[in-house]
Amino acid sequence: MLKFKKQSLSLLMVLTLLVSLVDKAMSQKVTVPKDTSFALYSTYVKTKKAYPNIQMVSEAMPKKVKAKKDIAYCVVNSSRSLSLDVFHPSRKVKKGYPAVILIHGGGWRSGDRSQNVPLAQQLAKNGYVAVNVEYRLSTEALYPAAVQDVKAAIRWTRANANSYRIDTSKIAVLGFSAGGQLASLIGTTNGMKKFDEGNTCNSTYSSKVQAIVDLDGTLAFIHPESGEGDDSKGKSAATLWFGVPKAENPALWHEAGALNHVSPQTPPILFINSSVARMHAGRTDMIGKLNQYNIYSEVQSFPEAPHVFPLFHPWFNDTVKYTVNFLDKVLKGSSN
Repeated sequence: MLKFKKQSLSLLMVLTLLVSLVDKAMSQKVTVPKDTSFALYSTYVKTKKAYPNIQMVSEAMPKKVKAKKDIAYCVVNSSRSLSLDVFHPSRKVKKGYPAVILIHGGGWRSGDRSQNVPLAQQLAKNGYVAVNVEYRLSTEALYPAAVQDVKAAIRWTRANANSYRIDTSKIAVLGFSAGGQLASLIGTTNGMKKFDEGNTCNSTYSSKVQAIVDLDGTLAFIHPESGEGDDSKGKSAATLWFGVPKAENPALWHEAGALNHVSPQTPPILFINSSVARMHAGRTDMIGKLNQYNIYSEVQSFPEAPHVFPLFHPWFNDTVKYTVNFLDKVLKGSSN
């Protein structure tokens, strides 16, 4: 009897140790290299020197809007979990709400989705489900990983549409700066398998979008108007994202430009731009291509504004207005 108790105790100790080791392994987060060169407050301080009247945009949850944050939408490389936040109207509707996928900026290397929270809140206030996504930056994974991640987030949105009352036939993608480049590329590559295959989460769902909002994101990396890829003073953000200089692999850089993928399947697009011309490189050429296919496009500009205009007052409210008016027109059929 005593021997049996000792054996049981030994087995219990082994099992306890194993459970402890498993819990410890599961609690350890994957360490992701962090680049803090683009942060909201430091950008505010820097920009205020030239634009003394700018103000930070506060996070303020509107009435009748709910939020669910830090939702894991995909696990890549076996252990790396990607997250998103959902801001949605609390009122129930039969047909569901259109959704907007939000992509943050930061040169494909820095920044995070928190910069989009005020915009996501306002979109939800105006009758949209705003899905604010994390994606892998160049410190962790090179192009086209970021594109594949956001397309996976779009598929997640469709897979979870019932939980947030989403109309899956009306999904837009919106991004600022590097996020704008990603948004325009994601929208113009609707149905292209290459950009879905690298991230297979919710692979039975479509990653197609029905509208694009590009907030000062470049449309072409190889173009007379583009300033991307200048490595004369050190590696540029684009070079770090592609992992190779423009001159060594121009085909790769060319592939990442939305201008080069315009087709009859391209959805309507809204361009909202600052005074920085290189940030909307290829816009005129792209509108010309869109016109050939009778695809609706719209341009709104802040001629005196800095590149970071969507993140600060006095430009934030107008950015919201232009965005909502466009989305109402192309997704809701409204002509506000």
